[in-house]
This record gives sequence, structure tokens and C-alpha cells, in this order.
Amino acid sequence: MRFNSLAFRLFAAASVWTFLVLPVAGFAIYSLYRQDVSESFDDRIRTLLTVMLADSVERAGFEPGMPGDLGEPLFQLTNSGWYWQIRPVGGAQGRRLASPSLASASLPSPYESQVEPDDQGTRWMSSRGPANEPVRIAEMVYVLGDEATGPRYSFTVAGPLEWLDERIAVFRTRLAIALALVGAALLAVTFLQVRYGLLPLRAIERGLAAIRSGEAASLEGELPAEIEPLQQELNALIRSNQDIIDRARTQVGNLAHALKTPLAVITNEANEDKSPFARKVAEQASLMRDQVSYYLDRARMAARAGTIGRISEVRPIAEGLQRTLERIYGDKGIRVLLDCPAGVRFQGERQDLEEMLGNVLDNACKWGRSKVYFRAATRPATTRGGRVRLDVTIDDDGPGLTEQERARIGKRGQRLDETKPGTGLGLSIVSDLVHSYGGRIEFSASRYGGLSVRLDLPAA
Repeated sequence: MRFNSLAFRLFAAASVWTFLVLPVAGFAIYSLYRQDVSESFDDRIRTLLTVMLADSVERAGFEPGMPGDLGEPLFQLTNSGWYWQIRPVGGAQGRRLASPSLASASLPSPYESQVEPDDQGTRWMSSRGPANEPVRIAEMVYVLGDEATGPRYSFTVAGPLEWLDERIAVFRTRLAIALALVGAALLAVTFLQVRYGLLPLRAIERGLAAIRSGEAASLEGELPAEIEPLQQELNALIRSNQDIIDRARTQVGNLAHALKTPLAVITNEANEDKSPFARKVAEQASLMRDQVSYYLDRARMAARAGTIGRISEVRPIAEGLQRTLERIYGDKGIRVLLDCPAGVRFQGERQDLEEMLGNVLDNACKWGRSKVYFRAATRPATTRGGRVRLDVTIDDDGPGLTEQERARIGKRGQRLDETKPGTGLGLSIVSDLVHSYGGRIEFSASRYGGLSVRLDLPAA
């Protein structure tokens, strides 16, 4: 999954959404749980306070009585965090009562700290207990006897906030683990969903590769309804491309016939007349014929290079050229040495590859002393979606060329040695063919002493 791929974009968008939603949902759940547990904790303290006050008042005479069992055993354990306390406030005289857990210590009074009561008359405060532990304190002030003149007593119950914090911490840990697992599961499902959803694009990629390699003529296979229009348009484009190429070939053939016949007539008529004018006409007609052949060949090259699905095996072509050239240059004892693995294929027309290799090998045999070296290999694509390349290198052991001479060769009509037969168009045609296939041709000094020609072409 590459950074700039469609799959990465979909996966990244889903991941960002997951990482945004899950923490927000987790915080909301955590807040609701904390609020619910805190309210339950306060209700528990309020219930104990109510029971203690009612039991103490029921046992009261002139002073509050000692409450009985409140249903919480931790009131009996020193510094347990659960405490109750009864004492007079507002200058009233009376005894102080406390739970065994509080011992000789005392709890702070929200009433004396001027904390306002809630709608049920309970004052709440968080403070520190006898062991300096955090506690939650609830207090009610009750008047014994006459409301106006009776003594006021503070009834206080405290519970440990550590118990509350521990429960919340345990829940927070479990919630974080659960959300992490849910997030991981969602990412895994998203990944699988993206991969599964984009599988048809892989099928299209393989289908187009099959078309380019000549294994298929159109994009076949059953695709999802959303991609079917793309499949139909691609097949229509392929058919249209083939029709255009066929029409171009037909028109080029018609043009060649229409031009070459009148030129042949002019040449024949001029050759029958021995006057200077006739010789000039014959000379110019011959040049016109060469130019017409050259540009018609270029038009054919361009048409063939644009054809989709044409592939050519390199080794059989090289072997055929090897046999032919060794016979032609048998008097020189030229040997063509091949280094071309089976399965190396050229993405293009066979006759174009024959013309390119034939011209370069012919030049190498023409100038070589005894050996010509032919090497062909494929080079893998350097980027995703890039094309495999075909590297062809042809070396000879001849006299070679200077850097200035290498810069001149390949230009149309340029010949470095007029003593050798030829028109000077061979390497120019090769160069045109190479460029029509989007390739490169390079000339350099060979390690064998002669010229090295490297062709960079599309491979199948």
C-alpha cells in the first residue's frame, strides 16, 4: 500500500475517522460512568448518614444517643476510611460521639466551613481523614427539642475517595483496552474492506498488462457495475486505436503506390534521354524516390509503434541475423557472438526489431575485424506502473570512432567513409525507429576497441 495510492487514501481516511471517534466516544463513556459511580457513592454516604441520624435521634434523651449497627463493618476498623461523627455545633454543650474507626481524631465540619446545603439539607465536602487520606464528607445539622432554643448537633459520615478512584481507574483501564481492541479490529476490517473493494482495479491492471503484452485483445471479465462503463470505454478506445492504425497503414500504402509509380515513369523517361537536362531530372527523381521511401517508412514506423499488444521474441530474430550476416561476411571470417536469454521479448513489431538489429549488426560486421558481440537483457521497472525495458548492446572489434565522429553518426545521409557501400540512411532509420518506440540509442567506445551501440527499448 503505497503513500500516494487510492488504497492508502481510503485506509488513512478511515483510520483518522476511527482515531477521532473512538477517543471521543471513550471520553463520553468514561465521563458518564464517573458521574454515575460518584452519584452512587454519594447516595451510599447519604443513606448511611440518614440511618445514623435516625437511629441516634431515636435513642436520644437530652443528647443524641449512640447509633447501633449501620450495616458497614468498616466503621469498626481504625483508619478504614469509613467514619461517622456526632458533635454539638454553634456553642452548644454536649458530648461528642464517633465511630471506632475515627478513634480520637475528628472530621472537619462543612457547616463550620460555611458550605451551603443541597435541597435535602446535606452539606458536602472533600477533605482529608485521620490518616491524611482523601475522604468524601456528608453532614446534616439537627436540632434536638425546640427548633429555636434546642441544641444543634452535627451528624457527619465520611467515605474513602480512594475506593471511588480505584473503581474509576479500573474501569478506565478496561475501557482503554476495549477501545484499543475495537480500534485495531476496525482498522483490520477497514484494511480488508479497502483491499477487497479495490480488487476489481487489480483485475483491470492485469487485463491492461495482458493487452499490452499481446495476450489479450480487449479487457475481458466480469467487473462491478460501477466499473463496467470504464471497461466498455477502454475496449472502445482499443478498437478505435486499432482502426486508426489500420486506416493509417492503408493510406500510407496508397500514398506510396501513388508517388512511386509517377517517379518511376519520370526516371525511365529521363534515362532514355542522354541530355544534361534529362540527367538532372533523373538525378532529382532518384533523390525524390529516396526521400519518399524514407518518409513513408517513418510513417509506417509511427503507425506500427502505436500498435497495442505486439510482442516479438528477441533471440530467434538475433539468431536469424547471426546466420545471415556470418554468410554475407564469410570472406572476412566475422563471427557474431550472441548473449541473449530465452524469453527476452520486445514490445513492438517483429519487422521493426529486425530492421533495427539488422542495420546495427550490419554496420558492426562491416567495420569489425573478426568478432561482433550481441547482448540483450531486460531491465525491471524502477517505479510502480513503470515499464520493463529491453537493453540491447552491440560491440565490434573494429577501429572505432572518435567522439566527434560518434556525434555525427545517426544523422540522415551522414556517411563517415564513402569507400564503404551504403546510403547513410541505415542508422538514421534505426534512430527514428528507436525514438518512435519511446527509446534511446547511444554510441560509445567499445571495450573491444570498436564502436558500442546501446539500444534502450520497451520490453514485454
